Amino acid sequence: MRLRKTLITASAIMAIGALALTGCSSNGSSGASGSSGGSLTVAKPDGAAVLATQINNPFITTGSGMSLGYDRMIYEPLAIVNPVGKNETTPWLASKVEWNSDYTQLTVTPRANVKWSDGKPFTADDIIFTYNLIKSTPALDLGGLKLTEVKKDGGDVVLSFSESKFVKQGDVLQVGIVPEHQWKTIADPTKDAVKDAIGTGPYTVKTFSSQGVVLKARTDYWGGKVPVGELKYLEYNDNTGLLRALQSGETDWAQIFITDYQKNYVDKDPKHNVFWGANVLSPDMILVNNTKAPFNDVAFRKAVNMVIDRKAHAEKARSNAGPELTNVTGIPQPTGDQYIAAEYKDQTFKIDVDGAKKVLTDAGYTWKSGALIDPSGNPVSFTLSDPQGWNDYVTGIQLVATQIKNTLGADAKVATPDADTWTANVASGNFDAVLHWTGSGSNPWHIYDDVMNGAYLEQAADGKVADNFGRYNNPEATALLKEYAQASEDSARTAALNKLQKIFVEDVPAIPIGTHPQLAEYNTRKFMGWPSESNQYATADPTQPSAVQVLMKLKPASK
Repeated sequence: MRLRKTLITASAIMAIGALALTGCSSNGSSGASGSSGGSLTVAKPDGAAVLATQINNPFITTGSGMSLGYDRMIYEPLAIVNPVGKNETTPWLASKVEWNSDYTQLTVTPRANVKWSDGKPFTADDIIFTYNLIKSTPALDLGGLKLTEVKKDGGDVVLSFSESKFVKQGDVLQVGIVPEHQWKTIADPTKDAVKDAIGTGPYTVKTFSSQGVVLKARTDYWGGKVPVGELKYLEYNDNTGLLRALQSGETDWAQIFITDYQKNYVDKDPKHNVFWGANVLSPDMILVNNTKAPFNDVAFRKAVNMVIDRKAHAEKARSNAGPELTNVTGIPQPTGDQYIAAEYKDQTFKIDVDGAKKVLTDAGYTWKSGALIDPSGNPVSFTLSDPQGWNDYVTGIQLVATQIKNTLGADAKVATPDADTWTANVASGNFDAVLHWTGSGSNPWHIYDDVMNGAYLEQAADGKVADNFGRYNNPEATALLKEYAQASEDSARTAALNKLQKIFVEDVPAIPIGTHPQLAEYNTRKFMGWPSESNQYATADPTQPSAVQVLMKLKPASK
């Protein structure tokens, strides 16, 4: 199902069983009340520095609240968009959301009988204040909303935008709403730590220290009884430390990559331990620098694309955390089956060394003592880089480098700089090739926007771009991406997407290599009701907007 419904109400979602509020009625009134029980420990591997300062500001993405994900339990969105399953939208602080035909205007009905954690009522004015704050403070516009007007229409709130938000519905709907009565006195909302966090969510901060954060469940939450009485958020120095905590049961819920997750996590307690990689529309790609040799030559890009061993990547680099990427469009399957153009439905990647060599020969390449020589007579050499410590990515580029050397004779090197240096190099174009993720959403637009949109090049600041790091510049692709985003009919979107796929397949602006699932680990020792491959109502990543939805879906495990 494409994310295309213009009117989504809480009652409609409940009718199909997607509203995940325990004991919650469609008008937002509280259902079951009383004290909650038990606890869950949530953790990340980002190091103790995250806990050095308490920052509960949901607009500071590097702060403790957003880094650990506990802000998701305090500040709630109008609705939650599911990137897996049926791509459904679940109203949350809104009881109804309705888009106009071209997705330039959104009308939301605030949920009734909701209170802030300090007891004051949540109203339409809080929604208006939050979105006007974003509108008037560009640094807070993290999703590029481009709001033009926010106003009240009776009991509803109407948000207007300068462009269609069809491809960015999640960015609009999943903004954390903040209380006007607190935030109107904040002098600088881009920097204030907001240590006294007031939210509509099911939890408040009980304690904060360098040892971790403890949240306690509210007894007056609008969604009814909160299933888990206490949430503990911890930080570990690295993946190894967090993995040990998961193996021992010290941590219940996390999001890390685990090499051989079956052996190293699931099998430690096969009855309860669960690893799930939710297959979202986001492939990993070799981003190549289209502005410099050897990747400024489409023949070389095509040849490399033809010799990549994607099966080995899935097995050795990703430990089969997600399915192998098989379709030549780079669209992950089966999640993206409905979007693949008819001419590419059955076209899958195949290793074709002879075909790749013919492409190079036809383009003027030769070989000398087994080394690939470009048409100007120079040996072909380049470096693949990813940060040290990113084991899956580093393994990925090592596999690619070896494959290219062995099949094409190019001198493919591997470098592992620190993460800060690598990030700066990618933004400034100081690289040959890197293994990188792409944006994800409810349709493949984000995949192609990330690697083909020339608008990012026009918006470069001090030589740094925010996306399209490979600096691919094709006016037709840029126009088609804009056409898709602004179309008001599915037929127009399909036509634009089919043309984008053709450009991507034939011009190879980036080289798709594997799926990039949203990873999560949890156990069912104390609580049941988690999302899974067989129940994809959300991803299980505890840092995503849907974390509060997952939490409210849980039920105590039967003894």
